[in-house]
Amino acid sequence: MRAAAEPEAALPAALQPHLTRDGLEMLDACHRRMMDALDTLDALVARLDDQGDDVQARAMAAEVVAFFSGAARQHHLDEERHVFPRLMEAAAPEVVQVVRRLQQDHRWLEQDWFELSAHLQALADGQSWWDRALLREGSEVFIALLHDHLTLEESLIYPEARAHLSAGEREAIGREMAGGVGREADPEPGRTMAARRRAGRATHGAAHDAARTT
Repeated sequence: MRAAAEPEAALPAALQPHLTRDGLEMLDACHRRMMDALDTLDALVARLDDQGDDVQARAMAAEVVAFFSGAARQHHLDEERHVFPRLMEAAAPEVVQVVRRLQQDHRWLEQDWFELSAHLQALADGQSWWDRALLREGSEVFIALLHDHLTLEESLIYPEARAHLSAGEREAIGREMAGGVGREADPEPGRTMAARRRAGRATHGAAHDAARTT
């Protein structure tokens, strides 16, 4: 009698074309991870004030840098490739206006992160040159803008995308995302975080007004 064959190890989802996920659900899941990472960044700033740059603070900084330099950046590229172009083609003009606002957000967030991450990485590496005041202000700007950005996407853009994309299209997006299909996004150079914060609040308010009227 032949011995029963050992069960084969399951392949990763990205290597199993018949196992698909809704791309928008994948983006939603990354939003939850972003919120957790923002909470960690906020807690890090508070810890630096209370405990200084101890081992736990350095570990928190390393965790935040790893996430926002990796998964979060890829998330924005996925939106730029798979979600925003479809809405630009098919959605109502007021939705298109919001999409343009979110595209600008991505450039601002990228530049903000470029400035902030250098200090977080230095902290994570145990170096001493990082600037506590800049890290605190930069974190406040980054957290506030990303919170507003995620709220606008979840309240308007993702529901619009679900309305315009079939289940098959969403699964196709999920397959491409699992396969790492994406593109590079260029940050907006030459503007400080404070300048973008002043300019961005008024335009972001207009975007939220547009979302409420749809």
